[in-house]
Amino acid sequence: MSWWQRPRLRIKSVKSFLSLFLAGAFLSVALAACSSGNESNTQNPTSTDAKKKDVEITLVSFAVTKTAHEAIIPKFVEKWQKEHGQKVTFKQSYGGSGSQTRAVIDGLEADIVHLALALDTQKIEKAGLIQPGWEKEAPNNAIVSKSVAALVTREGNPKGIKTWADLAKDGVKVITADPKTSGVARWNFVALWNSAIKTGGDEAKAIEFVTKVYNNVPILTRDAREATDAFFKQSQGDALINYENEIVLAQEKGVKVNYVVPDVNVSIDNPVAIVDKNVDKHGNREVVEAFVQYLFTPEAQTEFAKVGFRPVDETVAKTKEFADKYPPVKTLGTVEDLGGWDTVQKKFFDDGALFDQIQAKKR
Repeated sequence: MSWWQRPRLRIKSVKSFLSLFLAGAFLSVALAACSSGNESNTQNPTSTDAKKKDVEITLVSFAVTKTAHEAIIPKFVEKWQKEHGQKVTFKQSYGGSGSQTRAVIDGLEADIVHLALALDTQKIEKAGLIQPGWEKEAPNNAIVSKSVAALVTREGNPKGIKTWADLAKDGVKVITADPKTSGVARWNFVALWNSAIKTGGDEAKAIEFVTKVYNNVPILTRDAREATDAFFKQSQGDALINYENEIVLAQEKGVKVNYVVPDVNVSIDNPVAIVDKNVDKHGNREVVEAFVQYLFTPEAQTEFAKVGFRPVDETVAKTKEFADKYPPVKTLGTVEDLGGWDTVQKKFFDDGALFDQIQAKKR
């Protein structure tokens, strides 16, 4: 390069540098302005952004929980509105646990299921609607309400019914629901079987005993509520097997009830679960999860206890009101003692299993 060309080259390079510098500075200013504008929008949202959309939740539960949920739901709705500024509405469906399970599998878009037994929840899981591990998604292994079985008799107890064994006597008519449609009725069957085993009977004795009892059942209702109506309103039967909570609720409504909670009994555990597939479709998981957690709070457990369910929250269970109302049961079995629900279902309630065999002999 000639000496006279060098200054011109330096001048050209300086001009290029200045152009790039100015362009970069302009871009930095522009980006800063955009950033400032976005930050301002974040700090001062428009009224449309600030207002949350209303949320709807569909709760599907077994029949005898209706009164409890109707007391709990308004409390949650008020609490959520106050804390989050969002309106929540509930669709509710109640019926026999088995029937409700089939309805959800067949397309009833429940967000939450509160069913009479884990077996029904597991059926919905196997249908691909609930993710595995649902038992660990809530406190207390997802058992949100519990009860025991009770025997209700006519005033004065003319048939002298005091224990499970009395239900097998000749001339005693027993009212219970159908275990093919009612989760409560499956618990009733388990309670009968458990009583035979826990009092020293072997399997042959247990089969003989439950067969005698169901031979004394003139009618099988669809669910626990219908069984209660058949006994009280239609005056059918000498004894009614039902949840303790259903009997307590009847008393709360002013019905005079003669009943006994047998010393040999079974813990009737009712789980709650989120129906993941439907919740993901509806986009309401935050509120659904919050409601499920709320069901385990002292506020909600108090409402369950008021209508007959034994509280799963110890602080509620130990209060004087409920400690006196729900005394401990001397010999309390569990479904796990019998091998768990899969074993119990196959042995007793599948098509052609023991219950069907008993019914076939009656015909």
